[in-house]
Amino acid sequence: MTIKRLKWTMFTITAIGNFIAMLDSSSVTLALYPMSVDLQVSLGQIQWVMVAYMLVLTVLLPFFGKLGDIFSKNKLYSTGFIIFSIGAFLSTTANSFGLLITYRCIEAVGASIMLSNAQAIIATIFKGPRRGKALGLNGCLVALGGISGPALGGILINNLDWHAIFYPSFVVGLLGFIFARKYLPHHRDKEIQNFKFDYKGFIYFTISLFALLLAISEGHEWGWSSVNIIALGVITLIFGGLFYFRDHKINYPLINFSLFKIKPFTFGNLAVMLSYMAMFTNSILLPFFLQDIQGYSPMVTGLLILPYSLTLSVMAPVAGRLSGKYGSRYLTLAGPFVYCVALTLFTVFGKDAPMWQIVFASGIMGIGNGLFQSPSNNAIMTSVNKAELGIASGILALSRNLGNILGVAVTITLFETFRNLMLGSGKLYEIAFLYSYRITMGFGIAFGLICLCFAYIAYKEN
Repeated sequence: MTIKRLKWTMFTITAIGNFIAMLDSSSVTLALYPMSVDLQVSLGQIQWVMVAYMLVLTVLLPFFGKLGDIFSKNKLYSTGFIIFSIGAFLSTTANSFGLLITYRCIEAVGASIMLSNAQAIIATIFKGPRRGKALGLNGCLVALGGISGPALGGILINNLDWHAIFYPSFVVGLLGFIFARKYLPHHRDKEIQNFKFDYKGFIYFTISLFALLLAISEGHEWGWSSVNIIALGVITLIFGGLFYFRDHKINYPLINFSLFKIKPFTFGNLAVMLSYMAMFTNSILLPFFLQDIQGYSPMVTGLLILPYSLTLSVMAPVAGRLSGKYGSRYLTLAGPFVYCVALTLFTVFGKDAPMWQIVFASGIMGIGNGLFQSPSNNAIMTSVNKAELGIASGILALSRNLGNILGVAVTITLFETFRNLMLGSGKLYEIAFLYSYRITMGFGIAFGLICLCFAYIAYKEN
């Protein structure tokens, strides 16, 4: 096998890990209702099938990113595949709510290993323009996972039952384990072979971040001034402070805070987080707008949203290749500007908005996100040295997931607050919905503009 072919084989194995994690996550959304009926739990409880998965995945990202700097890539990534596969297989056998949550958490551990190290592996394999192209293609495969998840999940549920949505994850996870073990890089850097791991700091970090993410996820349900949220806030501050001060005292910290002295790394990660917050104001509410206000079926709704993923899939590898050749600065500025334009288009939609306008705005949104994500990822990973690619990849994945969780929590809180105010003042449901939808889109535009500012600071020429 030639060196070029071997590199792209390693890329394919790595990208498939991201693809299957996204496929699994997006297909589960369709199965929540049949799960709740079969397991005899409420829809509020069944949401924890997704929430628990996301919390475990996100909390462990920096930990596994750090391990990526210690252990050989083939052993670590193949471990992620096999843990993910085991969790998926167990989920196919779940006959109670508690077991399903437990098995989903096992899946999340495997997914966290893969997501936290994918960018680092790709950055290790490729240099220069090819790195940008590869990161772009990786983003494309992630988008394809999001596209195919609901369709595949719907077919499996209709012909079998909800347990069947985990079959693809089980099979692909097993194959990924075999090929990752064989083809991914076997070596590790000499300077970190005797590295010590800060287990006490990891416990502090995990407790702090888990408390923060749980508060963000459940704040709109429990009430932001409730005793539970306040207690979680106190826990976050105490253990976060313990982690920060410990990390500055030891010579083998879990997170090297000196990374945040690198301007492109710090502001680049902030820009990534804000970009996901901006994206989620639309991706969370648009399906409700299309079905609840315009009366489209779930199938038609999926087709109207599809242009976003398609344009993202096309633009991501193109932008990644351009960033590798010409730099990331102008692309990371163009991306937020374009999707802010798309969000502005969504704010003027009414009940009778024609399909072509929705398709057009969704496509523009995908172009904007595609312009931003790959160049931003490339610039962030290029800003750190080789020995810190693993932890940098973990922090980048953490930024994305924080953006996801914050985007969901903020969007739902804002929308429900404004809608309830309008309904309380006697407005009709349709008017209250449209008003709240447009105001929330306005906040999405604000997040996009802040993202634009952070990107400008991150990649500003000195």
